[in-house]
Amino acid sequence: MSVYAKPVEVLIDELGRLPGVGPKSAQRIAFHLLKAETVDVKRLTDALTDLKESVSFCSRCFNVATQTECRICTNPQRDDTILCVVEEPKDISAIERTGSFKGRYHVLLGSINPLEGIGPDKLKIRELAHRVAAENITEVILCTNPNLEGETTAAFIAQKVLQPFEIKVTRLASGLPVGGDLEYADELTLGRALQGRQSL
Repeated sequence: MSVYAKPVEVLIDELGRLPGVGPKSAQRIAFHLLKAETVDVKRLTDALTDLKESVSFCSRCFNVATQTECRICTNPQRDDTILCVVEEPKDISAIERTGSFKGRYHVLLGSINPLEGIGPDKLKIRELAHRVAAENITEVILCTNPNLEGETTAAFIAQKVLQPFEIKVTRLASGLPVGGDLEYADELTLGRALQGRQSL
């Protein structure tokens, strides 16, 4: 039998389903919200509602967008010939902070992970191939995370998807820690990795 009222227990359970939020963190957040002013909690719920109602994925690159296409895809100043492939929209933010990349992006919305039942067909890899075939792309930079899943995904794309195309395929250079995530890399390390990318 739970020691908390039902609404508190439900909130703790729902918060615990969020990535990186364990049972104790979920409990702390729930009680913080319980003690918070009503106006503060309403701001949070309004932000969540607005997120679900007005934000979707870009029809071209699968970054987050409030229109059909995201800000980067509609920016005429970007280089249309270079495409940077990342796992998640949050990785775009990490790369943009370096100021070292002025091309376009393609978001896979994950990485190949057989243990979790995620194969190439569950990612935006087919859409990547369509873009490379249809757009004037001369180089694809594979910026998947430097962990087992990211390396597997990069190898699959380079060998199985992009090989038929006569384009340059590169991977981020050394400097990024193996087993890490792009979103946690500092700007200097990520910038050097972009500048020192190598052909596959």
